[in-house]
Amino acid sequence: MFAVVKVGGKQYPVRPGENFVVDRLEIEPGSVVELPTLLVSDDEGTRHEDGTVTATVLEHFRGPKIYIQKHKPKRGYKKKIGFRSALTRLSVNQIS
Repeated sequence: MFAVVKVGGKQYPVRPGENFVVDRLEIEPGSVVELPTLLVSDDEGTRHEDGTVTATVLEHFRGPKIYIQKHKPKRGYKKKIGFRSALTRLSVNQIS
C-alpha cells in the first residue's frame, strides 16, 4: 500500500513504516500529524482519491549547505552566498 501526500506545496510518495523529509513544519517532535492524500493505492492496485496518512514527527534539522556564486565578467564583481534549508523528518504510522 502506498499514498501520495501533499505537504508544503510538494508531493511525496509514502509507504507505512517509512521515513521521509519535508520542509520545516511548526510541530513539536514526538507529536502525531494527519496529512491529506492525493492518491491511495492498495496491494491489489485499486486506487482511491480520499484518505489520510498519520505520521509522527521524529526530528527537526538543517540540510546540507548549498553555495551560490554570482560573477559579472570584466567588472570585478564576485559574490559567494551559503544557504541551509530547515527540514523535518516524518515517520509514516498508518495509511487509511
